[in-house]
Amino acid sequence: MDNDSIEGVTVAMVGSQIEADLAVGLLRSNGLRAVAIADDAGGLDPALAVTDGVQIQVNPEDEAAARALLADVERDAS
Repeated sequence: MDNDSIEGVTVAMVGSQIEADLAVGLLRSNGLRAVAIADDAGGLDPALAVTDGVQIQVNPEDEAAARALLADVERDAS
């Protein structure tokens, strides 16, 4: 998938890169373009992602579907 075409609407903020990768995988497996964005000094300081969080972003036209999918997963996890 071409991540360069992501315009970037943040639909979630998660606490780790692993959680972000799972969320992005879920969104992509449902046909949505998604990326995880973390300010972790280029991977040199992963602890920054814990304190600052990792953003999950999608294209604006996918925002409603992405939020619904993530909400369903959150609801099922509780």
